[in-house]
Amino acid sequence: METFQHLLYQLHLSYIHARKNKRNTRNQLRFEMHQEENLMQLARAIYERTYTPRPCIAFIIHKPVMREIFAADFTDRIVHHLLYRCIYPVIDRKLIHDTYSCRVGKGTLYGIKRAGHFIRSCGDNYQKEAYILKLDIQAYFMNMQHQIIFDKVMEMLPIGKQSYLGISRQTIRYLLQQTVFNPVTGNCRIRGSKSDWEGLPPSKSLFHYPENTGLPIGNLTSQVFGNVYLNDFDHHVKKVVKIKYYGRYVDDMLFVHNNRAHLEGIIPEMQRELDKVGLHIHPNKIILEPAEKGVAFLGQIIKPYRSYISNRTKNHFYQAIQQINKLLAEVPQFTWQQLCDIRATLIPIWGICTMPIPSVSG
Repeated sequence: METFQHLLYQLHLSYIHARKNKRNTRNQLRFEMHQEENLMQLARAIYERTYTPRPCIAFIIHKPVMREIFAADFTDRIVHHLLYRCIYPVIDRKLIHDTYSCRVGKGTLYGIKRAGHFIRSCGDNYQKEAYILKLDIQAYFMNMQHQIIFDKVMEMLPIGKQSYLGISRQTIRYLLQQTVFNPVTGNCRIRGSKSDWEGLPPSKSLFHYPENTGLPIGNLTSQVFGNVYLNDFDHHVKKVVKIKYYGRYVDDMLFVHNNRAHLEGIIPEMQRELDKVGLHIHPNKIILEPAEKGVAFLGQIIKPYRSYISNRTKNHFYQAIQQINKLLAEVPQFTWQQLCDIRATLIPIWGICTMPIPSVSG
């Protein structure tokens, strides 16, 4: 087992990661006021196996779409970053190349470029027939089963490897259990009122799912678990079904092939594989079209020799600009945190708007 001092050291590093873009939030400031004492208490709780996640904050956002959010307490965010730093390097090596979410050197823009590369490669730069199949999983995070998540993550951590960044496998297992099996709907405080949930479909709220099912959208660990949950599915597509041109961003899957009937024929097999982990293809979001008609993927419309941002992405960009202009009219000078927030909002959208067409091969 790791020493208490080493655990405390790794928690301090994780605290530094967790506070990025959170420096002026109430929870972070409260933690920082007694930083040394709080980190000592957290390390002691983990070391003595008495750590339990604190109540999270449940609320509703409306942009870009109406969505339920469970915001973890800042102390638990530190634990999430510790887990991420320990297990990410091991897990990342076992994912297929074309899983794009929450991975160093990848992400949305990389996924868009790879999709363009798939289409051009399969269709010989639009000189031959190529077809695109898009599948979407129904309520992905809501239907993920906790026991399956835990088992799959532990399977990806080699039994012979006894420590990760000096943190023992036993401690990693313990923190995974506390994080994955945390019943967020029974361990939360609602910000606002319950009437805020009016208009949100039951399928979009964890309050309507069994206690052992569903992950809160937004947690760093949830993004990693989203990659792990379908890792076996991804490898099945590549190695058994042998779809060369396949990529996935969370629950958005893209298949490119030169035979339309072949793509149509694999849909039932894809559903059978998803049945193994309790997931279902969204029946209204199955798209199978010739490549020359274009495809919407990760905020862009990819068409022959050109691409456009989607209307949703464009509207989000306009709304962000309007909010910044409104803020400019209200305050004489931005704080450093406000500038960081503006930068974090605009850079991803600007990246999509100005992304060059050339693809990423490999």
